[in-house]
Amino acid sequence: MSHSIESKLASLGIVLPPISLPQANYVPFVISGNLLYLSGQGPKTSEGTWLCGKVGDDVSVETAYQHARQTGISLLATANAALGSLDRVERVVKLLGLVNATPQFTEHPKVINGCSDLLVEVFGDAGRHARSAIGVGSLPMGITVEIEAILLFR
Repeated sequence: MSHSIESKLASLGIVLPPISLPQANYVPFVISGNLLYLSGQGPKTSEGTWLCGKVGDDVSVETAYQHARQTGISLLATANAALGSLDRVERVVKLLGLVNATPQFTEHPKVINGCSDLLVEVFGDAGRHARSAIGVGSLPMGITVEIEAILLFR
């Protein structure tokens, strides 16, 4: 990483983790033209344990927001590995955020804001993006959120 994004991450107290290995038959990212497609990722502790639960039941909106933020950090780590430097990111184009929630839960956007807010903190206006935030009945390993991203790079 060059010094601008590296410095920004350090000022935010963010250390990029090792990238997550695929859990099935897919790759962590695909580059097509100037677009970087990042496969869906979920939240892990610094020790690599999945953060699980159902939002609206045993996981609060505030906790799930932090899980989405942690997932965003994992997405940044994968983007950095794919591009060699996060300074190559021109814009975050799109996020798809899935929330493992009860049927009655309706605050999905507040949860996925954990990732969206992080991307704006790191990239400024280039971090503003189109987004979908939806609830699902379950996610792999019981994780609370799964987020995928599309980035434009130079």
